[in-house]
Amino acid sequence: MIYTVNIRQHDSPVTVEIGQTILEAALSQGVPYPHGCRSGNCGACKSRLYAGDVEMSPYSEYALSDDEKADGLVLACRSVPWEDAEIGWLGKEDFISHPLRKMVCKVAAIDDLTHDIHRIQLEIVAGGPFAFTAGQYASVTFDGQPARDYSMASLPKDPALEFHIRRVPGGAVSNFVGDKLQPGDDVRVEGPFGSSWLRDAHRGPILALAGGSGLAPVKSTVEQALANDMLQDIHLYFGVRDERDLYLEDHFERLAENHRNLRFTPVLSEPSTGTARRKGFLHEAIRADFGDLDGAKAYLAGPPPMVEAATETLKKLGLRAEDIHADAFYTEAEKIQLEKQE
Repeated sequence: MIYTVNIRQHDSPVTVEIGQTILEAALSQGVPYPHGCRSGNCGACKSRLYAGDVEMSPYSEYALSDDEKADGLVLACRSVPWEDAEIGWLGKEDFISHPLRKMVCKVAAIDDLTHDIHRIQLEIVAGGPFAFTAGQYASVTFDGQPARDYSMASLPKDPALEFHIRRVPGGAVSNFVGDKLQPGDDVRVEGPFGSSWLRDAHRGPILALAGGSGLAPVKSTVEQALANDMLQDIHLYFGVRDERDLYLEDHFERLAENHRNLRFTPVLSEPSTGTARRKGFLHEAIRADFGDLDGAKAYLAGPPPMVEAATETLKKLGLRAEDIHADAFYTEAEKIQLEKQE
């Protein structure tokens, strides 16, 4: 059985096979459908269902609330139609569409940024050129390992792709990277993906909020904004647990010295010893530092609880949902738990 789905922003309908999601069908047929994680976690493909019936597989409440679902909204990446349907993605804001590339790369360098975060630099050997926008991510496959999503920390113009990979207790891939990956090894990279890319036409203040290895896409976003001569105030907050979890602090302090519109603030949630740095949770620091944020844009990356707490705080401070850009990354264990929820 094949169903026909009309997409309001596209001239021709797409055909969807049984068991296929609307997003899968649209992308395979050349429709530049806005999307991010493709797993029901980010909300980038949030759409309005105008006609027809779909079944949605499990998803995060962060991506689609119960009220939104009751209002007729769905996630295209989780929606499997049971009859012909009509759908349209949300928002009038322009979106980006880079060619999807499947590349073979080689490890050019590996080094440690912290006790549990490794920096991997990859050279593209075949399948390029690779175009992306600062803030996006790719699916990365190391030899004999399942694919994982990692954000680019590098700029689109850089000759090498840079990723920050945190070692997760019990994580097969992150432990492989930390223990066995060597310079010269082959790595497969597919992308780009993600909706939390830099909107360079925006002229209001920018809040860039990073937790842990979520600093990778935020680094790319902030550096690209500065390279583009975006002159508005840019507030970069980096939330970690303890002193030993901080990295690239000198780098961002130098950037702030050279760019008067950049302010860099590390925040420690559980310092093990006395510290002169800011203490508390990242969303608490935002609430203390800002009043009305109307007209600003925020870019968030990090553990889902951090992203969700910061998102709620930003909304309470007047930031519109469409001005909050985030790709929340879940560990494989968290994804499995999510899939068990109905």
